Amino acid sequence: MREKLTYAQQVCLKSAGRAMQRTGMICPGARIGVAVSGGVDSWTLLEVLRRRQRVVPFRFEIMAIHLNPGFDPTSHKPLLDYLAHHGVPGHVEVTDFGPRGHSAENRKKSPCFYCALLRRTRLFELCARYSLSHLAFGHNADDLVVTFFMNLVQNGRVEGMRMKDAFFRGELTVIRPLLLVEKADIIRAARQWDLQVWSNPCPSAGQSRRADFAEKVRALHGGDKMLKKNLFNGLTKWQLGLTETESSG
Repeated sequence: MREKLTYAQQVCLKSAGRAMQRTGMICPGARIGVAVSGGVDSWTLLEVLRRRQRVVPFRFEIMAIHLNPGFDPTSHKPLLDYLAHHGVPGHVEVTDFGPRGHSAENRKKSPCFYCALLRRTRLFELCARYSLSHLAFGHNADDLVVTFFMNLVQNGRVEGMRMKDAFFRGELTVIRPLLLVEKADIIRAARQWDLQVWSNPCPSAGQSRRADFAEKVRALHGGDKMLKKNLFNGLTKWQLGLTETESSG
């Protein structure tokens, strides 16, 4: 019997499919590393890509990559159970990136920036080790909107968040399949799929500049559903159009 999906689950799957198709995000034989932090966005991304494998008219592979920041070396157990249950390959590694970001080693940057830098560097190394062609992040529409306003206000640049970006002379492509999906739909879909999201034990969680700008964006639309819809729809359509143009150019 065909599985009946909820509205939120359909939004995640169909929006990811739309982004993937219209931007040529992946190709036959793609080997995708999925950066899974344990948060709701990356968890949902992993589930969406696993399900997209059933309907995409060509074969592609996925591999979960989890870099435990080092505050709780056992927090990722739900991911290990998920990977074993669904037969998804994965690389799980306990690092010291979190404590290092909060130590004297990090003298100039915020803990979040330094930890993210260490994590991104390691992700690139693992993509090379496993001969992965793509690296997928769970950034969503809320992230796109916040990034747009951060770039505009802090740097004076009209710039969002790329849906598809080539690194290392095209040897690796970073993709963001959920960039058209709002956080609220991702949260509902993850709950309905019973994904075992775990909490972030980082002492700086929720205290970054990004968190401050997310609050400013909420203040901008003031909870007005129509204003928020127009704001999000305008920026996601703009970003999708830019990516399509770059992909066809």
